[in-house]
Amino acid sequence: MMPDVYKKENCRLCGGRHFERVIELAPTPPGNHFVAKRDLGAAQKTYPLDIDFCLDCHHLQLGHVVHPEILYQKNYSYVSGTSPVFVKHLKDYASFVIGRFALPAQGLVLDIGSNDGTALSFFKEAGYKVLGIDPATEIVESANRRGIETLCEFFGIEVAKKYARNYGKAVLINAHNACAHIDDLKSVFDGAEHWLADDGLFVVEVGYLLDIVQNGWFDTIYHEHVDFHSVKPFVAFFRRCGLEVISAQRVSPQGGSIRLVAQKLGGPRKADQSVSELIRIEHEAGLDHRETFIEFGRKINRIGADLSKLIQGLKQKGATIAGFGAPTKATTLLSHFQLGQALDFLVDENPLKQNLYSPGHHIPVVSAEELYRRKPDYLLILAWNFADNIMERHRAFRDHGGRFILPMPMAKICD
Repeated sequence: MMPDVYKKENCRLCGGRHFERVIELAPTPPGNHFVAKRDLGAAQKTYPLDIDFCLDCHHLQLGHVVHPEILYQKNYSYVSGTSPVFVKHLKDYASFVIGRFALPAQGLVLDIGSNDGTALSFFKEAGYKVLGIDPATEIVESANRRGIETLCEFFGIEVAKKYARNYGKAVLINAHNACAHIDDLKSVFDGAEHWLADDGLFVVEVGYLLDIVQNGWFDTIYHEHVDFHSVKPFVAFFRRCGLEVISAQRVSPQGGSIRLVAQKLGGPRKADQSVSELIRIEHEAGLDHRETFIEFGRKINRIGADLSKLIQGLKQKGATIAGFGAPTKATTLLSHFQLGQALDFLVDENPLKQNLYSPGHHIPVVSAEELYRRKPDYLLILAWNFADNIMERHRAFRDHGGRFILPMPMAKICD
């Protein structure tokens, strides 16, 4: 039986075993493991959060991996459909890939880590056959109820062999913010290559390491994210799996992501210059040097000092402070900066998190209506990647004297 957590001994992309530890954050419980009131007396298990730099291919990954069944099959509470910004992104993506690459009508579109089926719903509306694969039991049941056929599985080569014959080859395989969550990534890519039609496309969106480093978004480091991707080592990994990247594009969700479009090696489409251009930018930014990430660790400490000073100063003046959003990354931020006791409650629009308590700090999570009933003086935006949308939708909070706080890339009160 595999232990709850294990040390990662080799690079997930190149297989190398030469690492240097570059960042260590405070251990936390899994960031999506919210707690019911009846369980508040039980201690939550925490796991290490440390980052290793591969000296062979320059990939960045977690030094310790929490068993995926612990992270995903129980208590998993993230759903795509609760974020209006992300829903729009997925709708725009469907239009983009269908239009730009002239996908064959009525072909099969497969989604790895399909969550509640939001992405697939737009392909279904466009007339495609759709199939989702996701390991989160309750969310899979919800997707099937809303008419998006979804298999409850951890995707990999064996799952692809099991189902591809019955469903037929896929004209498109998507993986939105899933590939950074998977330890056995080689099996996933081998499965995609097996299921993909000869002229099909495999599109991967992941958080972009360059954005994380440049903006100080360290709280995207949590147990679900076992990898932090940059283009150069990732492109080499695609080729190792019989796939070639033909396009690379920076996109905005999750605080900055990359979208890589790939086909089978020797496929019918020509690669454009976008891949080599991003590799050049990464080299200039120092993503192939360990010193860049050691300095990033220092930057994290500076962000923490500034935010802690701001929050503690407000508390000393008697201000009440709540948090907006209970995303996974909030667990990292609040734990590493020891800010859990400073917040009276958290507002989140995901009903699966409401009336529960946050991981580790056990801060109560409430609906947006409570924001206007309890009327805190300040609202720390923990879901900072959706900050503009949150502030626009809750202008009434500001109009009645409330003020928003952004934690990063620089702690500040927004007027």
